[in-house]
Amino acid sequence: MPLFRLNDIQLAYGTHVLLDHVSITIQPGERWGLLGRNGAGKTTFLKLLSGKIKADGGEFWTQPEIRVAYLDQELPPSSDQSVYDYIADGLASAAALIKQFHHLIEQEPTDQVMAQLEQVQREIDTQNAWSVAQKIESVISILQLPAQKTMAELSGGWARRVSLGRALVSEPDVLLLDEPTNHLDIPAIQWLEQQLKDYRGAVVVITHDRSFLQAVSNRILELDRGALRIWQHDYRRFLEFRDQQLDAEVKLNHEFDKKLAQEEVWIRQGIKARRTRNEGRVRALEAMREEFNARRNVEGKASMQVNSADASGKIVMDLENITHTFGERSVIRNFSTRVMRGDKIGLLGPNGAGKTTLLKILLGQLEPTSGKIKIGTKLELAYFDQLRAELAGEKSVRDNLAEGSDYIEINGRSRHVISYLQDFLFTPDRLRQPVKALSGGEQNRLILAKLFSKPANLLVMDEPTNDLDLETLELLEELLLNFEGTLLLVSHDREFLDNVVQSCIVFEGRGKVARYVGGYADWVRQGGTFANENEIAVEQITDKQQKPVEPAPVPAAAPAKPKLSYKEQRELEQLPLQIEKAEKEIAALEAQVAAPEFFQKTHAETEPVFKKLTAAQQQL
Repeated sequence: MPLFRLNDIQLAYGTHVLLDHVSITIQPGERWGLLGRNGAGKTTFLKLLSGKIKADGGEFWTQPEIRVAYLDQELPPSSDQSVYDYIADGLASAAALIKQFHHLIEQEPTDQVMAQLEQVQREIDTQNAWSVAQKIESVISILQLPAQKTMAELSGGWARRVSLGRALVSEPDVLLLDEPTNHLDIPAIQWLEQQLKDYRGAVVVITHDRSFLQAVSNRILELDRGALRIWQHDYRRFLEFRDQQLDAEVKLNHEFDKKLAQEEVWIRQGIKARRTRNEGRVRALEAMREEFNARRNVEGKASMQVNSADASGKIVMDLENITHTFGERSVIRNFSTRVMRGDKIGLLGPNGAGKTTLLKILLGQLEPTSGKIKIGTKLELAYFDQLRAELAGEKSVRDNLAEGSDYIEINGRSRHVISYLQDFLFTPDRLRQPVKALSGGEQNRLILAKLFSKPANLLVMDEPTNDLDLETLELLEELLLNFEGTLLLVSHDREFLDNVVQSCIVFEGRGKVARYVGGYADWVRQGGTFANENEIAVEQITDKQQKPVEPAPVPAAAPAKPKLSYKEQRELEQLPLQIEKAEKEIAALEAQVAAPEFFQKTHAETEPVFKKLTAAQQQL
């Protein structure tokens, strides 16, 4: 029996159509990945399913007494409420009794407290509410949550874990998850992947994390210009399907526009076009005009470029035996490395492992407990802050970028602010809106616009992928790959790391920090694992007492590189030949696909070609 049935659903805000006669049925066990560009209406669709908003028209049916849990994109509010109480509130029945019992057992066992405890126990027994307590304890244990901490004490990553705990504890029939991986570290993301794979109910998830989407979803929904495109397979195969659909749409629109132009020429030839025998053709032309005006074209893609500065010195940073501690806990212990001009380095580690601390040390904002650091010459820094502290919420989009000016300078050329922001998909009417009114994805695009407007040869980016749609994410990947300067990237997006960085600095736990060649997948292949530390994030500890200092100008030798074994050396020598072979195979398959007659073939004939092409690209 279906959980949801939507038939001919319509929803619009003013002239902006979000759902245009949409129909879908959602069954138990289906795990839908919901895709779409920023502003397409993905979050609105989840709110519609959760019952928070209603459609303008159409039939919306849900199974009676269905339990729906909705994880909002925003973090839960900071408050004095304990983590235990916040999760317990996810259970409407008996939650108050369980919370009361939990508080009583923590108090001094006086006669009054014991009497109250006895009364509460009787009520719990009467309502058979002990199973509720077991669910709460189980979720807290699995997620390793600090039950007695208040919500105000938690970092973003831990607050997101608590939100997940609250959603999961009710064991709902349907889980609606809006960007669940935001603020989560890689171990937590992998845990959530496994939970959703084992989940028996239905899942609808919005995410920018392509590895997570591929692992979790078995069906794909794409919200595109009000229409809902449905695909009954995984994300990778959907990409091939979508490209074919878009190509077919472009071809049909081209043929339609050509015919419309011909009819417009005919109608202007003279009075004979309006004679009685041609009235049908005139009516057909009017219908074509209406269809053309009603067409919603594919939105343009963002266009980004870095405002390049002069090249930095060859050595960007030199670290020797860097150690940093908070109290008795060492987050970085005897770490040495050298960052060269043009290096693209990812920082990996669980929340609280010390990634932000190392960034502050590298940027000269924090003095290490011990060790030496030398900063190179001619550095022009651009810093992306995941907390969006660079943005003034009350100011407009335009003023945040240009401070009232009409022009900014990009790579030695003067550009109008409106033209530059249109490259980042901001329409003129959005430029005057305050930043606080923007969506999370729009705010991230604005930070990128502001970041790339500054001359830079060193990019430091802390979680830049949060809230970006997949197309913008892929464009950002391409830009960073072509960036000629040095990149330091903190991210929990595994595929983004694999596609961009050349090496990784990994926080493996208990102060151990090491550098590895390659991205996340390469580190895993080398046997990399994170230590399991049940500790609250180090980033919660404020650094107000730590004064920013200039890095010590003491040079340090680069750490010795490990020597390759004979087998590894032989494998390395063979790689260029394998790469060349894979590139030739891909070129041949792409030429085959590009042939005009290819898409005239049956699905059985084209599917093997696509599979070979995907396999060759993955091998490359």
